[in-house]
Amino acid sequence: MNIVNILEEIEKVDGEIYERLSPRRSAMKDFYSMGKKIAFAAAPLALGSMFTKAYGQTLPTAVVNTLNFALSLEYLEYHLYNHALVAAPGLIPAGASLSAITTIRDHELAHVNLLKGALGTSARTEITYAMTDFTAGGTFADVYTNYSTFLKVALGFEDTGVRAYKGQATVLKGLTVLTTALQIHSLEARHASKIRQILAGLGVGIKPWITGSATVSNDTGVPQVDAVYAGENLDVQAGITITGINGNSGVTRAAAVECFDEPLDGASVATIANLFIRTGFKL
Repeated sequence: MNIVNILEEIEKVDGEIYERLSPRRSAMKDFYSMGKKIAFAAAPLALGSMFTKAYGQTLPTAVVNTLNFALSLEYLEYHLYNHALVAAPGLIPAGASLSAITTIRDHELAHVNLLKGALGTSARTEITYAMTDFTAGGTFADVYTNYSTFLKVALGFEDTGVRAYKGQATVLKGLTVLTTALQIHSLEARHASKIRQILAGLGVGIKPWITGSATVSNDTGVPQVDAVYAGENLDVQAGITITGINGNSGVTRAAAVECFDEPLDGASVATIANLFIRTGFKL
């Protein structure tokens, strides 16, 4: 998750969030560019201060719930990668792949710390690795012994995240944060693309982007993650059928499908995430 997505969700329950933060759009622009001016470690404090100014000392319940949901997802992603790196020796081959997985893990930890700083004492209880079950009840029993399985589970998380970030461009239209929102979103998509490329290097027939057909949305070859890709085989955009557009027979259904990503609603994201959380700690 990221700050733009967080603000998008908060705006759904508090339409005046931007006015609460500052009547001056330039102040928001300054906040989003602060990473160029101060150490990233200070970001949680800055974000927490921003929400304190917006709402006073107490965050509205709906806002707390939204931030804690985002925090829960980031905890899961961090633990998936971190456990592979520190407790599954030999799982990830040394070299470029190890470097890439380490970088992605570090990104997830940065998101966790940012959200914890924003929530302060309202942050949910930490989701520890012991609360997780990345085998999904045994579905992926070899997730930490089979590199291909690990990557497919990771891909499921990344593709879920990318789809969960959709819709923000419309919400942020006309605001100075739109460019930053698109930059952050593109980075999340690159995580997924990188993992897909690693899988392709292992001989898995998969492209760097999601593709499908008239009847299949899931292109991973793993039916257990069908929910992650539900609705990804649409070839109608803005009411226009892309397949064969303008009489071009070269635009096949598969080509039309892979040109666009589709959104995934919050309830669907929670359902997917809960597959990897032990009973008693569900979102």
